[in-house]
Amino acid sequence: MDILVLYYSRNGAVRRIAEHIATGIDAVPGAQARMRTVPPVAPLTEVAAPPVPPQGSPYAELRDLEECGGLALGSPTRFGNMAAPLKHFLDGTSGLWLSGALAGKPAAVFTSTASLHGGQETTLLSMMLPLLHHGMLIVGVPYTEPDLMTTASGGSPYGISHFARADGTGPATDEEKRLAIALGKRLAAAALRLAA
Repeated sequence: MDILVLYYSRNGAVRRIAEHIATGIDAVPGAQARMRTVPPVAPLTEVAAPPVPPQGSPYAELRDLEECGGLALGSPTRFGNMAAPLKHFLDGTSGLWLSGALAGKPAAVFTSTASLHGGQETTLLSMMLPLLHHGMLIVGVPYTEPDLMTTASGGSPYGISHFARADGTGPATDEEKRLAIALGKRLAAAALRLAA
């Protein structure tokens, strides 16, 4: 079963967390991560984005959402909310909403911030809203994960967060990595149980 890891990453921090989540998904027998990203958007577009990014994950298509057994959705924080490119992509999913294609599938969220108190939890919550409208089942991080009680940078019961610093180069802490892997495993296991 494919679990879609869909993200937007400006400086690579969200992509690196996505890779840790994918590691967790791939560790569950019967599940595999499908990595996808979305192109940037701008108020004035003179040149269209290339149909395939020059590096990294391919751009997401609606069929990636239709075909997935579960979804991990990630974005950097923009003033306590998800970034515009991810929101723009989600705004184009009304056909999937009308058909109920995502209803009953599990979903998880993750983010990265430039400052420690940069709206990690509000961003995670904002990303849940369209997923709830689609009828998805939200999977969080339970406090049975010991790292959730000891992390001093990122991680929350709402999803994975990462403190990347202002230049986006701050590496994930050991706790953040373990929490991301744990969330990937939890999401994949939930998707397999629900499909059964």
